[in-house]
Amino acid sequence: YVNESRVMTHCSRLIGGDVPTSPPQYTLRLDGKDLERGELANLEARHVFEAEPRRTFRWHRGQRHYPGRYWCATTEGFVGYESRLELAALLLEDFDHRAVRIASQPFELIADRDGVERSYVPDYMIEHDDHRFTVIEVKPKRRLEDPEIAGALRWAGDIIQSRGWGYRIVTEPDPALLSNVRFLAGYRRLWQFPRRDVEVAEAAICAAPTLGTAMRSAGAALDDIPYARAVVLHMLWRRSILCDLTSALANHTALETP
Repeated sequence: YVNESRVMTHCSRLIGGDVPTSPPQYTLRLDGKDLERGELANLEARHVFEAEPRRTFRWHRGQRHYPGRYWCATTEGFVGYESRLELAALLLEDFDHRAVRIASQPFELIADRDGVERSYVPDYMIEHDDHRFTVIEVKPKRRLEDPEIAGALRWAGDIIQSRGWGYRIVTEPDPALLSNVRFLAGYRRLWQFPRRDVEVAEAAICAAPTLGTAMRSAGAALDDIPYARAVVLHMLWRRSILCDLTSALANHTALETP
């Protein structure tokens, strides 16, 4: 899956041609309260994943945002979000089998922009299975039309890419894809599905052409049709079987080999 995104230009072209007067800095939140500060060039990604979220998630009556915590299968723990759009982005990153670690509000970037020291906290940082790192900013499409916001994100993206990390802006996902992934997320917990049962289902459905056929074959092999349906949906989440997720899932949905 590839998020809707904009790839930022390389750091060799900072917005407006400005050159920072001092090296970009970072802060990390350690042990819930202490802040560590240093040069961004010296920040190791592993320390980002060991730190607490840089911003504190707050809940109060009447607030306009929708914060919460999502149990993430990738990290096997809770990851925070501050809006429904961030939750959607987090779901899709959790579904991406290339992700191995996800950190929310990972660090604060402090750097000069137009002669003024600015700070910026991105929404997520992802470690991929090939040891690459990507910093993610989640923004509604309409807000990217604001020149000030677009310029600020360009500035942040250039600096972050200068550190050697990727930078991606994520907007509203395809509705059908999000709906399907949200549904499959109900079957994401590995411990609910014993490996033996998954292997039995895999052997039974290896030649199944459709999702309905796979569920019937797994049901016969496991002798428990409702449970077998859940196992097949877990396999879709784990990507051991594939199908088109940009259309509503149905019995006639064609299966693909990984």
